[in-house]
Amino acid sequence: MAAELSAGMGAIPDNTGTTFRVWAPNAQEVSVVGTFNDWSPEADALLREDNGYWAERVEGALVGHEYKFSITAGESMLRMDPYVRQVTNSVGNGVIYPHDGDPWLVPDDYRTPPWNEMVIYELHLGTFTDQPGESAGNFQSAIERLEHLQRLGINVIELMPPMEFAGERSWGYNPAHPFAIESNYGGPDAFKQFIKAAHEKGMAVFMDVVYNHFGPSDLDLWRFDGWSENDGGGIYFYNDWRAQTPWGHTRPDYARPEVRTFIRDNALTWLEEYRVDGLRWDATAHIRNVWGGSDPGANLEDGWTLMQWINDEINSRQPWKVSIAEDLLGEAAITETTANGGAGFDAQWDSRFVHPIRSVLTIRDDQSRDMTSVARAIDHRYGDDGFRRVIYTESHDEVANGSARLPEEIWPGNASGWHARKRAALGAALVFTAPGIPMIFQGQELLEGQWFRDDHAIDWARLDTESGVVRMYRDLIGLRRNVDGRTAGLTGQHVRVHHVNQTDKVIAFYRWDKSGPNDDVLVVANFAEQRHDAYSIGAPSEGTWDVVFDGDAPVYHESYEGSGATQAEARPSSLDGMPASLTVGLAPYTAIILTRSEPAN
Repeated sequence: MAAELSAGMGAIPDNTGTTFRVWAPNAQEVSVVGTFNDWSPEADALLREDNGYWAERVEGALVGHEYKFSITAGESMLRMDPYVRQVTNSVGNGVIYPHDGDPWLVPDDYRTPPWNEMVIYELHLGTFTDQPGESAGNFQSAIERLEHLQRLGINVIELMPPMEFAGERSWGYNPAHPFAIESNYGGPDAFKQFIKAAHEKGMAVFMDVVYNHFGPSDLDLWRFDGWSENDGGGIYFYNDWRAQTPWGHTRPDYARPEVRTFIRDNALTWLEEYRVDGLRWDATAHIRNVWGGSDPGANLEDGWTLMQWINDEINSRQPWKVSIAEDLLGEAAITETTANGGAGFDAQWDSRFVHPIRSVLTIRDDQSRDMTSVARAIDHRYGDDGFRRVIYTESHDEVANGSARLPEEIWPGNASGWHARKRAALGAALVFTAPGIPMIFQGQELLEGQWFRDDHAIDWARLDTESGVVRMYRDLIGLRRNVDGRTAGLTGQHVRVHHVNQTDKVIAFYRWDKSGPNDDVLVVANFAEQRHDAYSIGAPSEGTWDVVFDGDAPVYHESYEGSGATQAEARPSSLDGMPASLTVGLAPYTAIILTRSEPAN
């Protein structure tokens, strides 16, 4: 009989039936009930396999049929399949769904963007829609806005968790059924259509995964087969103090092989069955430490080795796929290779960029701005790779939970005012010119001032009212990706912060890849309200330097006047430790970007 059963976990359909397999080591009896057997617990019993697994093939149980497991362990319990791919809703029934990967999700001419050219757009499906109020967004409404992202130049979409959660609205960080796609968003078929549509427009899809806790509500994993200790959650969870997280006492037991495999299988499902291009792991500090901090007595070694194992699996099976950690403790080992004892992530969200940059931009008094902290934020990296970090000034966490959008934090109550829009733009210029993978949060390109919440849709009317801001982001993204072939230095590893003026609040840095014309890039940023008509900085070489971006250009807002000349001639006069120097105009709170397109004289 065992030889006739399909491999895998959950409901594995074939042409005429379905193999059901579940881990329930403390169960006395297990059966599957559903629309195919009139929900009868006596109709289709599962047979006990080794190590607490139960399985059986049920003829006539087909794709689309609803089902649950009936588990007897002193009492009878109905449980949703832990591996269920589709549900009617978070407290409803499972739906038999194919496990096969769909190659049509990736067009023949599609390639995941190189890491050094990625520009990430973080997106929440429920609010990325034209329909505010009661009509929550879904995959279809997001598909309808993909052209906007394509025009903007985005080549990576990062989805906040789309797994099935409790209720109709959520940020997504409370997964009730980790393998199922949220029914209110359209379920797994709609998700695949979204992935296909994004790939056809040349955009990768990353998705957030939550492995630091599950639920805590609508959670059938809780005491799944009836067993628990210490009032804990049973076989899928720690049943002692290690279960504690800020989101409930539902941390998975990373020491149990079956739970480790469950999480590994989940990660690979998105990458291999759904063909997503990368994963962003939520709050990895709470996978490797009970309190999410540096207390060695609370370290979870099994959580650390779990992350290593999964990242090694990804690298061995699909090395072009990306694995990103949200750790936020500045720990270099997160993005170190597993061979060197690291967790093996490709990149991590960089708290050493976002926090100092937001702090400098939101301070009211110019003289209080610390240019040294800006220099450190630009120069920071993990190991020897500048692209091991994701840099940003807005994310779902930075613009909620008591915080606001950056323009609103700069000038509360006047997010569209001159000071707010100028300093927010200055932050954006740093995101797209400092080493790292740049990321923006939905609506940032519209100068959205509202703090993020899951019942407030994006105000798409701002595409017209803030068209200058949209154009500015499009121009910056084009430069960051070297679309015109003039700014290759922004895709390179190298940076040198060579000018830090603490008095006038001006900073300048040099970016290059291989160095030379159409490669060398200079960025000059003025963090004060003072205008400079002729400001001198060091340059890496003589010759003509073109201003390819001016954050004060009138095309970005009707009140802007421009910084000055669109070209600067670098003379053989050393300055700032550089062999040459040039003079530029600098408008208040403005960044300019220069590139050398002519060979040196």
